[in-house]
Amino acid sequence: MTAHALSSVAWPEVGPGLLAVPVGATEQHGPHLPLTTDTEIAVALVERLAARRPEVVAAPAVAYGSSGEHAEFPGTLSVGREALELLLVELGRSASATWGRLLLVSTHGGNAEPVTRAVERLRDEGRDARAWSPAARGDAHAGRVETSLMLALAPARVRLELAAPGNVEPVGRLLPQLRLAGVRAVSPNGVLGDPGGASATEGEELLAGAAAELEQFVAAWPRA
Repeated sequence: MTAHALSSVAWPEVGPGLLAVPVGATEQHGPHLPLTTDTEIAVALVERLAARRPEVVAAPAVAYGSSGEHAEFPGTLSVGREALELLLVELGRSASATWGRLLLVSTHGGNAEPVTRAVERLRDEGRDARAWSPAARGDAHAGRVETSLMLALAPARVRLELAAPGNVEPVGRLLPQLRLAGVRAVSPNGVLGDPGGASATEGEELLAGAAAELEQFVAAWPRA
């Protein structure tokens, strides 16, 4: 927990700056990772950013996103694109009463479109809002990358004995069927990739690299 987090302060301690909001999801991540994987990765990146930059305040996470492609797997909770966009717009409008800048840190690919639209709407209204997502690396979903990240963040909740490869085809080739019929149609266990070889060491390296890129993004953000 960082000292620059809304979860650790009362209102008299809140000052101006940049509000960073983790935007995740609650969706299946294969038989071996928790459904909160995307949210936990977003939270970790925002906490690291706030620890490094004193102007950054970490907001509580938006833990539900656009996850309709995972709907056939029990436990997935999706609010859809339109609802997520509206939530983020209203959140940004509210945040502008206290903070001059708003950063949405999204770690779920299905959120990309509503996050982008929300930022565009907020900027059209004159608000200084931006979005950032980690660069795509490795496999697409619940494979080696996300398994390594969760081994670094919450190893006790990674069930490596249940980890197994899913569909290892490049996600670009799978997109038409994914959009038509969802993840289960192309991967019965929900994995797009292969978690084999995942490690906490690799996960920490990935986290450190992404956190450094995020910090550079904020450092280059001109202040009004």
